[in-house]
Amino acid sequence: MDVLRTPDERFQALPGYNFDPNYVENLEGYEGLRVHYVDQGPDNAPRTFLCLPGQPTWAYLFRRMIPVFTQSGARVIVPDWLGFGKSDKPVSDVLYSFDFHRDMMIALIVKLDLKNITLVVQDWGGILGLTLPMDLQDRFSRLIVMNTALPTGESLGEGFQSWKDYVANRPNLDCGALMQRACPHLSEAEALAFEAPFPDQRYKAGVRRFPQMVMIEPGMAGIETTKRAQKFWQTEWAGESFMAIGAKDPVLGVPVMSKLRKAISGCPEPLVLEEAGHFVQEWGDQVASAALKHFGD
Repeated sequence: MDVLRTPDERFQALPGYNFDPNYVENLEGYEGLRVHYVDQGPDNAPRTFLCLPGQPTWAYLFRRMIPVFTQSGARVIVPDWLGFGKSDKPVSDVLYSFDFHRDMMIALIVKLDLKNITLVVQDWGGILGLTLPMDLQDRFSRLIVMNTALPTGESLGEGFQSWKDYVANRPNLDCGALMQRACPHLSEAEALAFEAPFPDQRYKAGVRRFPQMVMIEPGMAGIETTKRAQKFWQTEWAGESFMAIGAKDPVLGVPVMSKLRKAISGCPEPLVLEEAGHFVQEWGDQVASAALKHFGD
């Protein structure tokens, strides 16, 4: 397997991000691949917030939420998917699949022996992450869900198709420029932090592949898993939930999230952030504080 590892100097002096890296290299089934994760707060904390970013972002996206969660006395884990952030980046586009990433995250949760987890998801963090609790039910107790979906073979609308085509036509997608367009309040240095993991387009197989993997047509890999997850959230989930929506998201905004809310048993009325777009974590201090208040932490 041809694998690239982003040089550490690419991650120097990132604004608002002073979290030490943690790595695991011996995950079962992923030997030889190094997975990065942020680990903040005490190991014996009563709760763990497992925060899963999406495409094309990495742990940096949660920098505004992590301090709010840790100040509540919790532990916070933010992994980078393989192909993103400080995790290793297999070069072959073909390697990237739904099960490749899902199985890796399950292996990491088991390896770190995470318990009493509050799952915090957005974008692909939700497409994959929302399928985890059904197979690890004794480890998950709460959910914070932001602009994402649980696709089961049906279209997500013209907005998503346009995004899929946009990425397909840009094999060297400028992730920093994308983030600055989506979040105009970001400084140039903050936007560049999202391009930091990718010295050149050889590192961007994951960036290219994830939009093409979204299950919007019958028969695509992952559909049976998401259908099973949909049933779990509707009929078996007994934990607490909190939903936040970036209203300016043209793809996974209020209409899609309203549909998802109906599929999650006991999910309350969402917090709608009118000024926020798809990358809701860039307004994450507000979301984290509101979620903790909702949960009574």
